[in-house]
Amino acid sequence: MSNNLAIKLRSGTQQAHTNAENVGFMKCFLKGVVDRNCFAKFLSNLYFIYSELEAAIDKHKQHPVISVLYFPELNRHSSLEKDMVFYYGNEWRKIIRPSTAAENYITRIKQLSDHEPVLLIGHSYTRYMGDLSGGQMLQKVAQSALQLSGYEGTCFYNFEQIPDKKVFKDRYRQALDAVAVDDVTVDKIVAEANHAFYLNMQIVKELESSLILAIGEAKYQELISSRNTGSTAHNSVH
Repeated sequence: MSNNLAIKLRSGTQQAHTNAENVGFMKCFLKGVVDRNCFAKFLSNLYFIYSELEAAIDKHKQHPVISVLYFPELNRHSSLEKDMVFYYGNEWRKIIRPSTAAENYITRIKQLSDHEPVLLIGHSYTRYMGDLSGGQMLQKVAQSALQLSGYEGTCFYNFEQIPDKKVFKDRYRQALDAVAVDDVTVDKIVAEANHAFYLNMQIVKELESSLILAIGEAKYQELISSRNTGSTAHNSVH
């Protein structure tokens, strides 16, 4: 019997998805204004977050619920390592540090891994389904704005092991619906997915001051003056 988790996650995070697109940094990004240093910092924070999330999911891969949604082909850790080499050079491990917001995100993943691993589903859904959907558009924007050739600097968005993203997303949604969880747990997973959006928004908001320094206050205000109604949402499962 289906738990309707896929539909509940989609409808339950719609508002959070729209809010995320209306953070200033993302509004500028969606309009093709990307600062290289800000983008590199954004990816470096994601490196720490995905490393933690993927380690937690791997740790619990035998868990009766997590095992149903265990798709190692989604992992972004090694792709982000390639991006770190591109932006920071071979000594990147000595250079990058997680920001305050990234530290908060990592702390939350650790808490869930220790006490309520089922709720990691809320994070994997929010992150990976976003990467496979709207993230594909963001990759094109970054490639164009930063004049990157091939996948250099945007390996994060390149899912080499998932040639057909639509087929995979359908599989993932079916897996969500097949997970054996009760209604209370479904609601908690949806709430955690919304919290994942919130944690990600805090990471993006931290970058705004750096972006303003790079492009100027006037340009920034001009770019953020209109509200997005969900331009990546049309391509998304959220």
